[in-house]
Amino acid sequence: MTSKLPYFLLALAAVVLDQISKLAVLADFQYQERLNIIPNFFDLTLVFNPGAAFSFLADQGGWQKFFFLALAVVICVYLARSIVRDDFARWGKIGAAMIIGGAIGNVIDRLAYGHVVDFLLFYWQDWYYPAFNIADSFICVGAVFLVLDGLFKNKKAEAKDGQAV
Repeated sequence: MTSKLPYFLLALAAVVLDQISKLAVLADFQYQERLNIIPNFFDLTLVFNPGAAFSFLADQGGWQKFFFLALAVVICVYLARSIVRDDFARWGKIGAAMIIGGAIGNVIDRLAYGHVVDFLLFYWQDWYYPAFNIADSFICVGAVFLVLDGLFKNKKAEAKDGQAV
């Protein structure tokens, strides 16, 4: 289990970075206040998301909070189990740990505030990418690592099968 400790420490680091950044924004910003960082490209802001990515299901009656909480717990348990069982190669374990940390960061928000705190806003002219947070960043990068792990694992399996013929 000690060989798996760095992955769980990475997940913990993701949670800590996410929560510290959210607490700082909550302390210094009013709802929908914006602070321009890079003109015509990036602002810090404070918005709340009761839904999932891109505010998916945000306008529902509140049941989505419990759905996303349960979904996050199931995914975290599955990924943690996969790390412990060595189901992934190194990059897959890193990706899984990043997803676990990001998911826990957003779960904390849902439990503490009833919604997720978002504050990173990228845009160009009239185009806006939906505001997001550090946890979302860990989840997205972790997902890329998991996909790459799966692709490389399949390539290795195909190469091994090809040599066995």
